[in-house]
Amino acid sequence: MATDPMAEIRASFFVECEELLESLQDALGEMDEGQHDNETINVVFRAVHSIKGGAGAFGLDALVSFAHRYETVLDELRSGRLAITPDAMKLFFHAADLLHDHVRAARDAAPAPVGSEECLHDLEALIGDRAGPAPEEEITDFQPMGLSFDFGDMDDGMPASEPPAWQIRFTPTTALYASGNEPLHLLRALQALGTAQVTCDLDGLPDLDALRPEDAALSWTILLTGDLTEAEIREVFDFVEDVSRLDINQTAADTPAKDISMNFDQGLKNPLPPFEAPLAIAADPAEVSGPEAAATTPTTAPSPATPQAAIPPSAPKEPATPTEASATVRVDLDRIDRLVNLVGELVINQAMLAQSVAEAGLPPNSAVMTGLEAFMMLTRDIQDSVMMIRAQPVKPLFQRMARIVREASGAVGKEVRLRTEGEATEVDKTVIERLADPLTHMIRNAVDHGLETPDKRRDAGKSPEGVITLSAQHRSGRVVIEVSDDGAGINRPKVREIAITKGLIAADAVLSDSDIDNLLFLPGFSTANQVSALSGRGVGMDVVRSAIQSLGGRITIHSEPGKGTRFSISLPLTLAVLDGMVVNVAGETLVVPLSSILETATLSEGDIRALGPETNVIHVRGAFVPLYDLGAELGYRRPKSSYDGGIVLLTALENGARSALVVDAIMEQRQVVIKGLQRSYGHIPGVAAATILGDGQIALILDPADLVQNASGRTRAADLALAG
Repeated sequence: MATDPMAEIRASFFVECEELLESLQDALGEMDEGQHDNETINVVFRAVHSIKGGAGAFGLDALVSFAHRYETVLDELRSGRLAITPDAMKLFFHAADLLHDHVRAARDAAPAPVGSEECLHDLEALIGDRAGPAPEEEITDFQPMGLSFDFGDMDDGMPASEPPAWQIRFTPTTALYASGNEPLHLLRALQALGTAQVTCDLDGLPDLDALRPEDAALSWTILLTGDLTEAEIREVFDFVEDVSRLDINQTAADTPAKDISMNFDQGLKNPLPPFEAPLAIAADPAEVSGPEAAATTPTTAPSPATPQAAIPPSAPKEPATPTEASATVRVDLDRIDRLVNLVGELVINQAMLAQSVAEAGLPPNSAVMTGLEAFMMLTRDIQDSVMMIRAQPVKPLFQRMARIVREASGAVGKEVRLRTEGEATEVDKTVIERLADPLTHMIRNAVDHGLETPDKRRDAGKSPEGVITLSAQHRSGRVVIEVSDDGAGINRPKVREIAITKGLIAADAVLSDSDIDNLLFLPGFSTANQVSALSGRGVGMDVVRSAIQSLGGRITIHSEPGKGTRFSISLPLTLAVLDGMVVNVAGETLVVPLSSILETATLSEGDIRALGPETNVIHVRGAFVPLYDLGAELGYRRPKSSYDGGIVLLTALENGARSALVVDAIMEQRQVVIKGLQRSYGHIPGVAAATILGDGQIALILDPADLVQNASGRTRAADLALAG
């Protein structure tokens, strides 16, 4: 089936819009933190300007109109005629959110978002009478062939009475076309400044059989007359100076007119055939990516109207060194998922082959064993490379949460600021996508319940503006995401009272602070006095825990009255492959993630100490560590009568707590492919997933932290005699 090239170009444009929106949010965040330099403001302006220019090429009128009016206000800010105030920043953020909605509506062919006109009206009120009417039509006309310009009668030359002229030599590079820019727009913008004579230089154009569409082979010489300065001319090329060579020189007014014919057939051995319809020029999806591309994504020429009188003519700049666009390829996610699945099957087959070779009893220095070791290393490299393709930074997810904070704080009348840390932390793309809903619930919960009202914060000696911190980091082979606030903390007496009222716990139940905090995750539990648009139905935190557990993760709470609450989410780095320790327990084969194991040890009678009637601990380097019998905890057998000579796996949790897991034997260390059990069996305490071993056997992959949290701790039989 033939693919539609315009559909691919359109999809590429919307991907670039996401990158531009990301840079827009970053720059607005910097401005909100007090960074008001020209470069930061220009990043904001360019992002909106670039989205508008690209949208015009596809006839997205609603998006073009919104971006144009937003851009008009930002232009006043850029020129210094509009001051940056807290109210103005709120409007800029709101407009950025609506711009994001407009992009998605255009991508999905959905209706325009509600509230756009109100936001634009508030924005334009900031600049008063300087706000112009919305453009009726600003659709970019992409016509690379058969160009013609109506510059008037240019055969007579210029009369001596006319002002001095400017000679402009404009040579685009490959990077200019790769970023979606179009020289035609720039030439038209120059025409609007004065009287222009244009010559297209075809000397660099190769023969047709050697022509590459992605190469830059054309250049232009423009003779421009009018009452203008060099600064005004350079403003036209403001966004493309880094991807082109530009020479501007002042010349005499009586310079003879050059040939302005732009006949592309001139000088070709094999003239091009006529085109029946105009072609659209857009960036090749394989060559547009990265920050450079984001800064020069499809643009139209800036309006030359209202030149800045405060800017004096600048000295001629040195020609910019042409930079090539970074070579990247956008691949459909389904193809990557298929590749990940194939790598998983490769790992399984490699394990089966290793099992067969081991059973054959071949010597270690045989050619088969040597080849198998090379094959294992190659498999590992392939797996690591594929996982890197799927890994993405959490930054786009965190930016979405910034909008949630703004909307939620506005709904409840609180002043809230979101701080983010570790935005560059990379996580599997599937994990990021499935984290959006849980984080949304947690952010809204923090705004509605965690933070006090401005009056209560003042009474408590705090700043009226509450702070929510969203952070991500790699820890112990997992990714840990934390949501914390500086609010009043969990009101534990109130939580206990509500739980008793709802029949969730007995009135005489003895609960620790941690147990009380975990009551928030019970279905139907809510501390809200009334149902609101944000909370009060008792489903939020229950949904959060279920979603986290479905990802093989866990969530914990730490709260300090008067200082705030912190929710910690621990997740696996990937949902595909992991390194594990294969162990035997009561005749069953299990896999323990290698990232959670600190060391292994053999127990002696003197290492074991009794704690209570049913529990043992072991003494390790001056500290006591709780002992857990995997066979007993998983229901395979009763606790052993003696653990002398037993093997333990010393494990560590994200918070630093340690535990010792008793196993019968350690078999090997290997990569295993993760097969989820959540969809078929739901959450199984202590079990993260399953895998297929080299001999075809199915083994459970344990979650040590969850296992310890739900463990009974029984490691003593009735007749167990212990030392010490």
